[in-house]
Amino acid sequence: MFQTFNQTNITKACPGAQCMFGFYGGETVYHHYILVLHLCNLFVFLWLVNFVLALGKCTLAGAFASYYWAKKKPKDIPSCPVYSSFSRAIRYHTGSLAFGSLILAMVQMIRIVLENLNHKLKGSQNALTRFLLHCLGCCFWCLEKFIKFLNTNAYIMIAIYGQNFCRSSREAFDLLMRNIVRVVVLDNVISFLLFLGKLVISGGVGVLAFFFFSKRIPLFQEIVPQLNFSWVPLLTVIIGSFMITSGFFNVYAMCVDTLFLCFCEDLERNDGSSSRPYYISPGLHKILRKGEERTKLSASS
Repeated sequence: MFQTFNQTNITKACPGAQCMFGFYGGETVYHHYILVLHLCNLFVFLWLVNFVLALGKCTLAGAFASYYWAKKKPKDIPSCPVYSSFSRAIRYHTGSLAFGSLILAMVQMIRIVLENLNHKLKGSQNALTRFLLHCLGCCFWCLEKFIKFLNTNAYIMIAIYGQNFCRSSREAFDLLMRNIVRVVVLDNVISFLLFLGKLVISGGVGVLAFFFFSKRIPLFQEIVPQLNFSWVPLLTVIIGSFMITSGFFNVYAMCVDTLFLCFCEDLERNDGSSSRPYYISPGLHKILRKGEERTKLSASS
């Protein structure tokens, strides 16, 4: 079609003429609003992804909280904590999880629109417009990180007390602000340790994959095929192992966040006496107390 159009004299007779697709069956309302429908599909996709992640976080938080708040461990721990927590989340907390994921999806949608607008206007925009778009992108990136952090702690409070999203977010934020020093220290230490663990595991798998594909392991020399580009499967193994490790370590990160919030709540509700004992186990309480003492000493020095 384009070749036939270019070989005719139509472009000379009508300089503004273009060869365009004429739509099968004629142009309908769907074709007029196709961009809007694509944006709606993208928004629903982001909402569903965030809802699934929120459901997983709430389920894990409920399972870990049932361990912490068990008076006699492991006697009072439910027999199927993950299944019980998942059932509670599906039955009672679906609206709260959907609302929290909706807020996050809206912010992510605005970020995507800004990035697309910045990409399309890159050649024609002036310096001021480019500066404003970068500022807006940075602000919404920070807002997305803050909402993710707040939503995670709100899901923990929802799993513990069963309250709605707004009230849980407020109580989680107030509790974290009252323990801001512990939050900063624990978040930095845990993030560094988890990232170090991801690098160690991915690096170890990468070294093993290198020896495997280079036929340096005598036991597997015969089954390794001849590869023209051995770095392709090597990079695939490293990236895949890093993603799988991140998925597993996210469970540990959720465990740490849940136990930390429960610990802060436990310290405010109880005083360690015989009438109001702590729910935390003695070993974990000793570790957290040591970390708190070191933090105070470093702050005072």
